[in-house]
Amino acid sequence: MAQQKGIIKLKGTIGDITFYKSGDTYMAREKGGIDAKRIATDPNFQRTRENGAEFGTAGKAGKLLRTAFRALAVNAKDRYLAARLTRDFIKVLQLDMTNPRGKRNVIDGEAELLRGFEFNEQDKLSTTLFAPATYTINRVTGVLETVFAAYVPANVISAPGGTTHYKIVSAGAVIDFENASYTVDTAESNILPLNNVATAALTLTNNVTAASVPPLFLAVGIEFYQEVNGNQYPLKNGAYNALCIVKVDGGV
Repeated sequence: MAQQKGIIKLKGTIGDITFYKSGDTYMAREKGGIDAKRIATDPNFQRTRENGAEFGTAGKAGKLLRTAFRALAVNAKDRYLAARLTRDFIKVLQLDMTNPRGKRNVIDGEAELLRGFEFNEQDKLSTTLFAPATYTINRVTGVLETVFAAYVPANVISAPGGTTHYKIVSAGAVIDFENASYTVDTAESNILPLNNVATAALTLTNNVTAASVPPLFLAVGIEFYQEVNGNQYPLKNGAYNALCIVKVDGGV
């Protein structure tokens, strides 16, 4: 590589020379790398092609799941969500013991590995909400249910400073990764005060397609609010909200 001299600094590619900036220095280097046609046809790159195909499958699966849960995930996510989800879907594919490398898929893999996936890794549901809960998925009826026993909010919610109220949310989804389609249903509690008064039991119910075949996912989250002059405002624009996949039925 060579350093660019002179008044005019270039960025981009001209012929076989690439011009770029590294730190405060403008550099130039000859284009390198392996020809794409060779990667696509050379037997020596068979493993590379297989890995690339499965990375693409995992990426598409992650995007579909993010889209299915978008209504809640938009309020509880971090900037690395897409990359983390792709990484976990690769693990799902790797447990497909039916299909050859490069053609492994979610259905024949282990979608259950996604149980416990946190959409916002900076503020996890597992370190935020400690109220005892029961999660159930009934594939025959298409009902996904979250039941919280009575609890004292201040004792079981680790809320960020400034929180006066909170809301518990849930979403149930049946996701057909083969046909890139999904059905999702969301539910939410009222906006509740964060205090020392015991609540009643709380049930959130999500209804999706009955007797479906693809994987079913149940996600639960918590959103925080601050009351100002009688109005509820999302705390820090939702930066502390949490959302987690709490139960998975991998399909039949």
